[in-house]
Amino acid sequence: MEPGNVKPVNIVTEMTGAYLDYSMSVIVSRALPDVRDGLKPVHRRVLYAMDQMGLQSTKTFRKCAGTVGEVLKSYHPHGDASVYDALVRMAQPWSMRYPLVLGQGNFGSQDDDPPAAMRYTEAKMAAIADELLSDIEKDTVDFRPNYDNQAMEPVVFPARLPNLLLNGSTGIAVGMATNIPPHNLNEVCDGIMYLIDNPEATTEELSRIIRGPDFPTGGIIKGREGIRNMYANGRGRVVVRAKTQAEETERGRISIIVTELPYQVNKADLVKKIAELARDKKIDGISEVRDESDRQGMRMVIDLKRDSNMESVLNSLYKYTAMQTAFNANMLALVDQQPQTLALKKFLYHYIRHREVVLTRRTRFELAKARARAHILEGLKIALDNLDAVISIIRTSRSAYEDGLTKLREQFGLSDEQGRAILDMRLARLASMERQKIEEELAEVLKRIDYYNMLLSDIQEIRKLITADLKELKEKYGNPRRTEIEEAEIGDFKYEDLIPNEEAVVTLTAKGYIKRLPSNTYRAQRRGGRGVTGMATREDDTVRHLLVTHTHDNLLFFTDRGRVFQLKTYELPDVSRTAKGEHLINMIAIEQRERITAIVSVPKDAIGDVLIVATKKGEVKKTRMSEFEVVRRQGLIAMNLEDDDELIGAKMANNKDDVLLISAKGQAIRFCVDDLRLASRTSGGVRGLRLNDNDTVVSLNLVKADSHLLIVTEYGYGKRTPVEEYPRHNRGGSGVITSRVSDKTGSVATARVVTDEDSDLMIISASGVVIRTDVNAIKVSGRATQGVILMQVSKNDAIVAVATTNGKKSSELEDDEEEGVEIILDEAGMPAVLDETGAPVAVAVSSDSNEEVDDEDGESPVIASEEVVPEDQE
Repeated sequence: MEPGNVKPVNIVTEMTGAYLDYSMSVIVSRALPDVRDGLKPVHRRVLYAMDQMGLQSTKTFRKCAGTVGEVLKSYHPHGDASVYDALVRMAQPWSMRYPLVLGQGNFGSQDDDPPAAMRYTEAKMAAIADELLSDIEKDTVDFRPNYDNQAMEPVVFPARLPNLLLNGSTGIAVGMATNIPPHNLNEVCDGIMYLIDNPEATTEELSRIIRGPDFPTGGIIKGREGIRNMYANGRGRVVVRAKTQAEETERGRISIIVTELPYQVNKADLVKKIAELARDKKIDGISEVRDESDRQGMRMVIDLKRDSNMESVLNSLYKYTAMQTAFNANMLALVDQQPQTLALKKFLYHYIRHREVVLTRRTRFELAKARARAHILEGLKIALDNLDAVISIIRTSRSAYEDGLTKLREQFGLSDEQGRAILDMRLARLASMERQKIEEELAEVLKRIDYYNMLLSDIQEIRKLITADLKELKEKYGNPRRTEIEEAEIGDFKYEDLIPNEEAVVTLTAKGYIKRLPSNTYRAQRRGGRGVTGMATREDDTVRHLLVTHTHDNLLFFTDRGRVFQLKTYELPDVSRTAKGEHLINMIAIEQRERITAIVSVPKDAIGDVLIVATKKGEVKKTRMSEFEVVRRQGLIAMNLEDDDELIGAKMANNKDDVLLISAKGQAIRFCVDDLRLASRTSGGVRGLRLNDNDTVVSLNLVKADSHLLIVTEYGYGKRTPVEEYPRHNRGGSGVITSRVSDKTGSVATARVVTDEDSDLMIISASGVVIRTDVNAIKVSGRATQGVILMQVSKNDAIVAVATTNGKKSSELEDDEEEGVEIILDEAGMPAVLDETGAPVAVAVSSDSNEEVDDEDGESPVIASEEVVPEDQE
């Protein structure tokens, strides 16, 4: 290469421009459908090639290999697999509500069986596809050169059929995607006609006519909320269930017969999944599942056990399998080569506008053709009126097309076209009957010219043609709706109705094992007890989080990297007290190196306005709670963190609340939530607490009226301090001391604001030992004290989490008649401490169980413990 031909460019600019060009190419020329004909370029090229090959619905079938070859040769220079896949899908009645191609041979199945090779299958256009190309030869649409300038291809089809809503479309572009569901032809045609007559019609009015998606595989749509959102905003979540019926077998048992599945569900995979769930006992009550489908239709049989509840099994199937799926509609299409998310009315409007343009261009084409014909007929009529003179001119002319044409032009004022028509006229046309036919044809052509002029002068007449076309389409191709729509009612049964909304304890280990248990699993003990084993952990695993919530609440899981995930509490495994649970990575898409650092319980009637998050370096952020209403399985960004920072806490709050940040070295700061500016979910935070060297924030809390701040250290010391002792400061200060930490107490493990409404305190250690005791049994102390022993911590163990319950206080129970509590006495008649096997262990008793420890060098007192025997060890 010569040096003069080398042009230096900035690589960032070059890559940016190249990627933008690639993105637009994918968006416009590959992935998104045109709003006018509802087709992507590959589908349009397949149908146009078939039309040019003479493969209309009335013609014979031809090999698909020939069609694919013609498409590749003339219009679509890409891989043959993509072209054949597009052709096959247009022929599958379970993929297209109104198939555009008629296939002959093996075109796959709903079990996702692949089609036969293109050399074996044959295809031609379906009759309904002919409507898409109707009048294409009448200059109704623009054409453009193909990729090598050797042929012309249409930019869009005339689309007498509103194909985009009828068959829908799915595609993934760069940075955007479309997912448009199919609809019923009768309803769409009626909706378009209604909008033509009522241009100011609302989406609500149109949705009464176009009731909702109509999937080719049928099924049942549950509720109309998702449909309303889809039609009004262009996005909506439509829940679709399989259609089932009960059938009694000869042996008196009940079988569930599945006759219709949600759209795009693989039947073979569904049968396999149900069998696996029944085998693993995740769905009880199923004895056998089999596929009895044949050419007559779908029939999937689920045999139930004799004592099974059909409704319970069905709801479990809806929850755990694809017998209930959500179609997440995203009504994105190309409008003037620009991607736009459209509401229902906009879809109909753009189709009407396209048809107005097509019919106007067709009318102009036919008008020009009629005028040309009238011009010729007028010339023939002049010739017949002057027949002798015309014959004389022709007989005396030296040549017909030179001398004769000139004389006819000069004598009768004819044009070249009229003169040539006269010279080409056969002698048979000179008969009197033929002359009458010419006059009648001229009168008819002049009538058509007047009609075409009238159409072009009045857009309402064009719209009448659109209405007439739609009525004809309904008569030719209309059929009843396949997908039923069930209105959502208050009494509709939901899966969570099977699960009581009870208080539950959620535990999560450092290794990511999570489980839930009813809160009454852990019965009350006196302060200073040794606790019971709450989870059997591995030697290298420790419990990190303890949360008391309710089974119907949503749980938001925040990671150290600032991401958030969501689960329902009842979706967590409900296992035995000593079981380790299930790994969280199997339930949410958390990365292996990510750690859950905060869990927020969001009740159904949550009244929190904002969410406060904090990091270990003392940064805080306030975000609207509405930004966390919908959290996809892949998670969302909750906070943008610095590389060396971690998210440590999250709380749901109101703007009038106060925030309390507590550090590991015993510092605390209180400031108002309203002092924080509102930030987006993906932004960073601002400084909340100024930290000393080697100090980190360990707890984020919200101040409540008449409450106390409960401080718990690593080695089991704790205390309650009135929140009034923590004055409000400006955000970003160093705060005040909240606990005097030492080697004996360890650093502050966690802190929690408690009130008189909080009944029992649950403390869990890293090794999985849990103790539950009355919050009010903990002595109230000042900020600068160490506190008392809350739990005896074994060597190499440490406190990691605390939680409070809202049940009946342990202090309200009779000393020796506590419900669910058994007191074990030693030989001396004193309360005994139990070891992990339930055997009593002798413990010395202090004279003051509430003795406060302020002396760093003093011996920690041994507190009497009222130990509770677990139910499974009694």
